[in-house]
Amino acid sequence: MKCKVENLDWVSYERLVSNGDRKIIIPVGAIEQHGPHMSLNPDVLIPDYIACRVAESAQNMLVSPPIAYGYKSQVKSGGGNFFPGTTCVSSQSLENYVHDVILAFVEHGNREFLLINGHFENSMCLVEAADRAVRQARLAGIDIKVILLSYWDFISEETIGKVFPDGFSGWAVEHGGVLETSIMLKIHPELVDMSRAVDIPPAEFPPYDVFPPDPSWVPESGTLSSPLKASAEKGEWILEECISRIAATFS
Repeated sequence: MKCKVENLDWVSYERLVSNGDRKIIIPVGAIEQHGPHMSLNPDVLIPDYIACRVAESAQNMLVSPPIAYGYKSQVKSGGGNFFPGTTCVSSQSLENYVHDVILAFVEHGNREFLLINGHFENSMCLVEAADRAVRQARLAGIDIKVILLSYWDFISEETIGKVFPDGFSGWAVEHGGVLETSIMLKIHPELVDMSRAVDIPPAEFPPYDVFPPDPSWVPESGTLSSPLKASAEKGEWILEECISRIAATFS
């Protein structure tokens, strides 16, 4: 895809960004279990797909390679770090990495950035990375702008009602559930095996956290709700709304 930075030669890239009028989209995700029915990388593949579609529609954006390793999976939003395959980094590591990537792009002449987050736990690490990068660039006499969003915040109540006609249990327990599974069925069906999906009620947690985390809090499947009612059609509804709303807001 021509919107992908890594697919450009350096001469073409320099021509596109040297005057600072391109926005750089940086997808940020995580490698994290999503149940026995799905691959470890939905949190990477989903924001990367959305980023490319937004860039294609906007015509003034480029997409960087995604940052695949995210902040530690938490019990009440991602099942925790108990599961083989979940490969996470510390908040300091993620913050420093994103900060350094932004400033490397600034050196090329880029001045505006859009971080598309696909992993709930990343959020405050990305806030810190963006804030530090803006302040450090300003000390060098350079003004930059960093926009941070999580794609699920662009899903309307109307679409939620279509995707969850029997009622929505809330974002906190959507890990590996209908929403992510539906999107993956749309964009990477080869990475989903619905014959292995586990039907469970939405997980329930106490209103506090415990450290070290208690594995008994998490369903054995690793998912926090049932993915059985997922479909590629629902994935298309979600994606089309997210992509169109993000592109309309930031292009």
